[in-house]
Amino acid sequence: MKSLRTIALKEAQNRISPEVKSPSAKISDFYGANVFDKKKMRDFLSKDVYEKLISSINQGELINSDDANQIATAMKAWAMSAGATHYTHWFQPLTGTTAEKHDSFFEPSGDGAIEKFAGSALVQQEPDASSFPNGGIRNTFEARGYTAWDPSSPAFIMESKAGKTLCIPTVFVSYTGEALDYKAPLLKALAALDKAAVDVCQYFDKSITKVNASLGIEQEYFLVDESLFNARPDLLLTGRALFGHMSAKGQQLEDHYFGSIPERVFTYMVDFENEALKLGIPLKTRHNEVAPSQFECAPIYEEINLAIDHNQLLMDLMEKVARRHHFRVLLHEKPYAGINGSGKHNNWSLITDTGKNLLAPGKTPKNNLMFLAFFVNTIKAVSEHADLLRASIASVSNDHRLGANEAPPAIISIFLGSQLNDVLDEIEHSRISKKIKEDNALWLGIPKIPQILLDNTDRNRTSPFAFTGNKFELRAVGSSANSSAPMTILNAIMAEQLVKFKAEVDKLIKKGDKKDIALLTVIKKYIKESKNIRFEGNGYSQEWEDEAAARGLSNIKTTPKALDAYLTEKSAELFATTGIYSAREIHARHEIMLENFYKKLQIEARVMGEVANTAIIPAAIAYQNSLIENVQGLKAIGVDSRVSIDIVKKLSEHLEIVKTNIDAMLEERKVTNKIEDTREKAIAYDEKVKSYFEIIRYHADKLEQIVDDSVWPLPKFRELLFMK
Repeated sequence: MKSLRTIALKEAQNRISPEVKSPSAKISDFYGANVFDKKKMRDFLSKDVYEKLISSINQGELINSDDANQIATAMKAWAMSAGATHYTHWFQPLTGTTAEKHDSFFEPSGDGAIEKFAGSALVQQEPDASSFPNGGIRNTFEARGYTAWDPSSPAFIMESKAGKTLCIPTVFVSYTGEALDYKAPLLKALAALDKAAVDVCQYFDKSITKVNASLGIEQEYFLVDESLFNARPDLLLTGRALFGHMSAKGQQLEDHYFGSIPERVFTYMVDFENEALKLGIPLKTRHNEVAPSQFECAPIYEEINLAIDHNQLLMDLMEKVARRHHFRVLLHEKPYAGINGSGKHNNWSLITDTGKNLLAPGKTPKNNLMFLAFFVNTIKAVSEHADLLRASIASVSNDHRLGANEAPPAIISIFLGSQLNDVLDEIEHSRISKKIKEDNALWLGIPKIPQILLDNTDRNRTSPFAFTGNKFELRAVGSSANSSAPMTILNAIMAEQLVKFKAEVDKLIKKGDKKDIALLTVIKKYIKESKNIRFEGNGYSQEWEDEAAARGLSNIKTTPKALDAYLTEKSAELFATTGIYSAREIHARHEIMLENFYKKLQIEARVMGEVANTAIIPAAIAYQNSLIENVQGLKAIGVDSRVSIDIVKKLSEHLEIVKTNIDAMLEERKVTNKIEDTREKAIAYDEKVKSYFEIIRYHADKLEQIVDDSVWPLPKFRELLFMK
């Protein structure tokens, strides 16, 4: 009887890529074809209602019920003209995935049936809230929750072989009003940042009335053949290989990065890119990443709420399209031990409604003062809330990646590049001149910031938060994460910081300082106060860990303890003043994140025990038995069987250790499961149950190196990584 691995290998070797045809040779011909964008709004809406909808999108103005009915009718007409038969409110509950409940446009009538979609159905729906993570906000018997339309993110049509569905991006809240999703807090944070940033912009340019946060998300991922994936219960159930000895060839030759894209992978990329482009996701970049079978795609920058919706949609789309190509996408931050994991680099900047990037240096001292105001306040915000930003990227899977000499350390620091570091040092140590020039402008002695700063620094891949010319790159976000979590925090702390900045500047102006003098005085103060978080060196080094500790910077390496930052007094004040989370909401989220952490470890422990007991140990014993027969046969004819005996002994040693530790882990899990306090249970799973993983894996991987390759049950790393 052939093993599952043997069958999987044969299937993987015989793959033929499906034919992929782009809708047109020009992307512009089909870009956004499945999106209810502004052009389609103009085509299907009256001019008056169209202008009201645009005003709602840009300014957040409310839409009345009559206009909602017209918009719903137009949206239905467009969707049906494209072949859609159903609609759904598309939302992002705290499961980490997206959610949808489909309803038909069809409704029976006295004479048969009609196609109907009312404004009330567009604006609000009522899915069951009790079965989603809620952190104690909802009881099981309290089922009511609400999804509410987000006009700022356009509706789209999702296609499948079975049909087309109109998807309407929404927030998700409980019956009592608490947010149960990622989007609602993000929208609140963006609103708070918009107001605070516009208030500061008024010092420099009265024409600025809105500031949008902009985001570009680089998405890393692995591909593995579907048959090999299905033959690995650990990949199937946890997203990562809990067992597996590293392949003799890994990434050490550095030949995969930016290399020629394998034909089968290239065909898949073209397919999912076409689908993404039809959905208005502006994918621009594709390439091989560092590790074998690791790849990356990246879009053009968008408004942050839309960028995150698009990234969530993209991850879902990548997985769906992968099945057409008999691939599976691995979004886990560390699916394979021994090679690089995957991140999701978040490139963040601030753009005004006049088209100015507030994080781009200007040509004049005045423009550079504006740049410095937002640049330094970003540094100050991260400095004040470094632990909270660290908590926002914490997860059981990202713990494998952070600090692993392939990704940023768990220490939050900021890389600026030598030139900007010198500029800030010069400002910190210079005297603020109050000399009036002939044109009555204040000459502040601001150092010249050359335009080459658009991208003048070498990248520091060891920094979790790096300035890269006209944006900051948060490199610590994990590949499977919903970017709303860290972006909610980043925008919230920036909003709070800008409010404090304005208050300090206004206080100096009230005392009699000229505006520009007041601005630079506070900027200079912030440069000095936030200096400890700036670091230009190697974040992977032990020297940095030692120096960071001396500076008083936190180095929290595991999720349960990192999440404590959500519940500090400082964080509570931040959430209260910005209106992003109530105390009840943040305690609920803290509970949910801890539950998610220990449940995933619980699943990994169970899978590890099951695979070891039912696949690895039986295979090793079967091979051992064949060797024993060999020993007996050799002994019968008087031949020395020392080699076989040594192998049998080694097998016994490794088998004993694997089995003993599997049983001990099971007992430890039973004890840990009785812990009632969620935080204590999460820490116990991390420190006690998880502590068995490494020794079990080590000896199981030793067995893989000894057991006859033809009887080893699990696809090996060389097959998972190099069969494309």
